[in-house]
Amino acid sequence: MKPTFSLLLCTLLILGCKEEQTTKAPKPQKPNIIYILADDLGYGELGVYGQEKIETPNIDALAQSGMLFTQHYTSAPVCAPARYMLLTGKHSGHAYIRGNDEWGDRGDVWNYKAMAKDSTLEGQRPIPSNTVLLPQKLKEQGYTTGMVGKWGLGAPHTESIPTKMGFDFFYGYNCQRQAHTYYPLHLYHNENRVHLQNDTIAPSTTFPEGTDPNDPASYADYTLNDYAPDLMFGQMINFISEQQKDPFFFYWATPIPHNAIQAPQRWVDYYKEKFGPEEPYLGDKGYFPHQNPHAGYAAMISYLDENVGKLVEHLKKKGLYENTLIVFSSDNGVTFTGGTDGEFFNSSGPFGEERGKGKGFVYEGGIRVPMIASWPGHIAPGSKTDHISAQYDVMATLSDLIGYEKPSDMDGISFLPTLLQEEGQEQHEFLFWEFPEYGGQVAIRMGDWKLVRQHLKDAESPTLELYNLGADAAETENVAAQHPEILERAATIFAAEHMDAETERFRIPSIEKGLLGN
Repeated sequence: MKPTFSLLLCTLLILGCKEEQTTKAPKPQKPNIIYILADDLGYGELGVYGQEKIETPNIDALAQSGMLFTQHYTSAPVCAPARYMLLTGKHSGHAYIRGNDEWGDRGDVWNYKAMAKDSTLEGQRPIPSNTVLLPQKLKEQGYTTGMVGKWGLGAPHTESIPTKMGFDFFYGYNCQRQAHTYYPLHLYHNENRVHLQNDTIAPSTTFPEGTDPNDPASYADYTLNDYAPDLMFGQMINFISEQQKDPFFFYWATPIPHNAIQAPQRWVDYYKEKFGPEEPYLGDKGYFPHQNPHAGYAAMISYLDENVGKLVEHLKKKGLYENTLIVFSSDNGVTFTGGTDGEFFNSSGPFGEERGKGKGFVYEGGIRVPMIASWPGHIAPGSKTDHISAQYDVMATLSDLIGYEKPSDMDGISFLPTLLQEEGQEQHEFLFWEFPEYGGQVAIRMGDWKLVRQHLKDAESPTLELYNLGADAAETENVAAQHPEILERAATIFAAEHMDAETERFRIPSIEKGLLGN
């Protein structure tokens, strides 16, 4: 009996060891993912990127808990194409949406009152219904998907709205033009309008003649009742509170700090005291007037920062924080309209803020954007990387993380090894921008070299520019004449990567004969 008992005991011990090993090494749980996309937030407008006037302690803390990217790029220098390429993983040589397109052949689409009466005038040109977007790929892997904020990729009553393109839940602006006021007449909850307690004050309503610009009462029409960012943030928190079983993906496409300058008064008052007296903005550059434009602009960013902090605290309270990957970025660089003053804030850091250098242009100030990623226990706290990446890499990165099949026509590469500080990070041979607006532009980054072509579509003579970003990050010294071999390399890349746009307004006729043609 003793040998039999000993054999049985050994068998039980071995099985116990196997059970213990199984318990200690469970299958990794899929993380929740929150992608925060600010709107027109410049590279230098966060404390961790060198901002000295605007206070962003919560976003700075997010960076301290994770990784800060110093060479991350949007896919386009304006709203709609940047969002399209983020969600598809395509660069602009292959994208269906390459610029903003208000789908103007429907009628008077810029008439705010007409849109309020007729929802068929809202929204931007739809994307094809067979387009594969990031939330669809995540749903294949069991994710529940939600979005608040600004859509801009298809009008109401089309197949190209969030709830028909992979999102289980949507609350916010369908239309980018509607988002030119933070006190709109309505937002959308999934497919239906939600009417708000706001008056009809159309974007770009100018300052009334004969009114005192130094009297706060003169600006009463521009601060109404229902502040859209408050409502959208509340809906996001409600969505997250309901996620107890399946992993979730949430896309917080906040319209802040895009003009108009409209912010909670408590934050405006804080910066009024900090900055002191300033010249009122009377609306001559679009959007709405503001008595204290510097204070108002800073207030919007600090309000967003405050809500990022509230989001993190809510995740902790719900026990979700430890298994949530949070990514924070911006859709493009800082704007130059609507009373903003990028030069006052040094909004682009070393890259320049004036018109021609920021939003709408393929120079660094228009396309290099902040990017922060935090995931406790996986991304090293306080880490920083100069890995060159773009928002069209997000689709590939989450594919490597979650395991969905990458779309065959995707252009991005995964930066997951960089996030996890593992070996094997693939490097981009090039980054690619083709932008048909603001005169028609192309940019290609190849290591430290960056080719820029401007005025490919307007009446001015096209430029041919080459910069070494390693030595000249501000793009001040054009060395194209000295490096014909780099120009030829860029031309070869362009020939391989450019496809004619399907939509006529996105085509740049002068490049049909080649990148270096004139």
